[in-house]
Amino acid sequence: MSESPDRYSRYSRLKFDRPHPRVLRITLNSPLKMGAMDAQMHREVSEVWADVDADDSVNAVIVTGDGKSFSAGGDLNHERKVCDDYALRMQAMTESRNLVYGMLNCRKPIVGAARGWAVGAGLALLILADVSIASKTAMFSDGHLKIGVAAGDHAAIVWPLLCGMAKAKYYLMTAENFSGEEAERMNLISLALDDDKVEGRAIEVAARLAESAPAGLRWTKQALNHWIRQAAPIFDASLALEFIGFAGPEGKEGIDAFLQKRRPSFDPDSPV
Repeated sequence: MSESPDRYSRYSRLKFDRPHPRVLRITLNSPLKMGAMDAQMHREVSEVWADVDADDSVNAVIVTGDGKSFSAGGDLNHERKVCDDYALRMQAMTESRNLVYGMLNCRKPIVGAARGWAVGAGLALLILADVSIASKTAMFSDGHLKIGVAAGDHAAIVWPLLCGMAKAKYYLMTAENFSGEEAERMNLISLALDDDKVEGRAIEVAARLAESAPAGLRWTKQALNHWIRQAAPIFDASLALEFIGFAGPEGKEGIDAFLQKRRPSFDPDSPV
């Protein structure tokens, strides 16, 4: 059963359908390899939650990937432009903030369903979901340190609460890849399943939530998310530091090295 109400017609990088009458499924529909987010998709995933929240026909939401990957994060060719363009940098920072707070403040419960790669903003979409389901073989990374910027984005606001400070520091500071199975083991996600079970379980969970008492469910989400909102000052600081990094020499060198497929050369005597 598919549906695309007028409120969703303006989105070109997101597809919408109804696997259940009260469940809206949002499918990331990127034109880039591995579901990476171009500038248009990044804007859309930061704005869609307000439309979902205002849609009285929706009681629960699924966000999932199109094909073999969820989303490999931001388009580094665009992010390199962000390094040099103040207006683009402020726009990207605002969108990143709106994505996080939009998911936290959306009254409808959100179920994330990931297969393949989920990196950066893609990983944010998954673990900021109220229920996060991934393939055991899915691959995750918070890649900020790989490109020479602070782990802002969503990481500081939610990782320590989900998986504890020791794991948060290890994976955020090393930018090491890890599997869906490891993500479940360290409580970063709700469930890790065989690859062919992910979408079905996401629909099952979302349908169960959609058929639950709407007010009770939404108030439960609102109350629980105050645990995350307590870290809002930490998040705002980390986001600002991330985008300061984009404008500095390490961010530019990190992105250039990644795009040129070489090892970055960072100054060990940085004045910071």
